[in-house]
Amino acid sequence: MIDAYYQQLSTASPYLIYLALLAVPFIENVFPPFPSDVIIVVCGALIAKGTIAFIPAILIASLGSEAGFILLYYLGTKTDKNIIQAGRLKFISRDALQTAEEWFTKYGYFLILFNRFISGVRSVISFFAGVSELPVKRTIVLSSVSALLYHTVIISLGFFLGTKVQEADAILSLYGNIVLVFIAAIVLFIALRFYINRFYRKNSPKS
Repeated sequence: MIDAYYQQLSTASPYLIYLALLAVPFIENVFPPFPSDVIIVVCGALIAKGTIAFIPAILIASLGSEAGFILLYYLGTKTDKNIIQAGRLKFISRDALQTAEEWFTKYGYFLILFNRFISGVRSVISFFAGVSELPVKRTIVLSSVSALLYHTVIISLGFFLGTKVQEADAILSLYGNIVLVFIAAIVLFIALRFYINRFYRKNSPKS
């Protein structure tokens, strides 16, 4: 797949490549899953060819990512918690809302700062940041820093590997698997804690 992206983009005009850098992080934020990281790595490889420039590529990709983050954050602010608590949004459970609010209470700004590095749940973080009503200015600043840092890393990976895009794909796959294992461990921990607490509540002597 990554070879096909490389072949298609390597013959495209710089303007179309910059447009792709703007669009794919936005789409991936709003409509996951989408292979934005792979495409951005390929664009990084095209920098080594002199097709596009390094700094504009980072800025444009970060802008697209931040636009997607802000859109979901905004939608989160417009989502009534009472509707979620009532179970009227089938894709968001009351437990998910409670867990998200606990996470944001404890780790809110760290989650925002590193949200772009947490593949698979980026959209969830941005949406629940809005639902949890995190301050908009600080949230946007930290999410922008996250986007800039992440795209600097990903574009640099493509730039330094150049035409060895298969190696970049392997690195991204490994990184994605590590993140998935980490997220699965967190979810398992939360689920175990929930069921253990419920067990003790049921079996504790009532006064």
